[in-house]
Amino acid sequence: MHAFDGITMFHLAAPLLVFGEVGRLGLAEGWHTTVWTDDGRAVRTAEGLVVDDVGDPGSVADADLLVLPSWPTDLPPAGASLVSLVGAAHARGASIAGLCLGAFPVVDSVPLEGRSVVTHWAVTSELAARRPGVRVDPVALYLDHGDVLTSAGTASALDACLHIVRSHLGAAAATTVARHLVVAPHREGNQAQYVDRPVPDAGGVGHLGPTLDWALAHLDRDLGVDELADRAGMSRRNFTRRFAEVTGTTPARWVLARRLDEARTLLETTTWPMTRVATACGFQSVVTFRQNFVAAYATTPTSYRERFTASGRTAAR
Repeated sequence: MHAFDGITMFHLAAPLLVFGEVGRLGLAEGWHTTVWTDDGRAVRTAEGLVVDDVGDPGSVADADLLVLPSWPTDLPPAGASLVSLVGAAHARGASIAGLCLGAFPVVDSVPLEGRSVVTHWAVTSELAARRPGVRVDPVALYLDHGDVLTSAGTASALDACLHIVRSHLGAAAATTVARHLVVAPHREGNQAQYVDRPVPDAGGVGHLGPTLDWALAHLDRDLGVDELADRAGMSRRNFTRRFAEVTGTTPARWVLARRLDEARTLLETTTWPMTRVATACGFQSVVTFRQNFVAAYATTPTSYRERFTASGRTAAR
């Protein structure tokens, strides 16, 4: 975890909190986090607190994952030593994560021409100008290419870090961490960074909470827009508009994501045959289930189950 003078406590604390919880909950062996600075010296945060229990660049020479959780707001070019360190880590197979403004040193250090990245929506034009060959997504919460992950502003770092936990340790581990942190267990990376009305009304027909809870408890049903709209007591048109305002996505995409979430949990925690998993999650057939699973995760349900029958191991730094 890279720190620098002027970093905000939140940007540094968000990944430390998520990754630290993995260790505190005993969800994986060999999972530990190191905070490091360019020269191994203490740094002062934007809030005036001194962080002095830090390592130097050599302390992350063998890290599996390098996290750049932010960057100075004047967006300076990454220094030669940092570029060399991050570039060398990427070349030897380590994953690189740039959270919020941390996307800037990532594009300075890793060849990403022709690939998409994301950062805080307010500085997307600056990032696009920094590396014209890199495609900047102006709205996504986070984008993960496997070797390089970038995320949008501030709180989306929590989503991105939970995604990293999920990718390495499985959906059940990520859900456990999210439950202990009292945050949403999964927001898809391609959801909007911001929505028109992110907090639902406290009550009335515009309040979608009960409808979403009901849908989660009935994933084996069809869950078409008309049924959800009826459940919410709204017209189809009004429901679709309101749903996008509250969640930043469409009902169909939200339902599919929740079906796949449930499928991953069942694959990790049961020995059910694929037919039963597909039916329980609302897929019309095993073929449809497999096609959607592969499209979302670039692996088959069977391969996913085999991967997460044993505990994942990694070290985030």
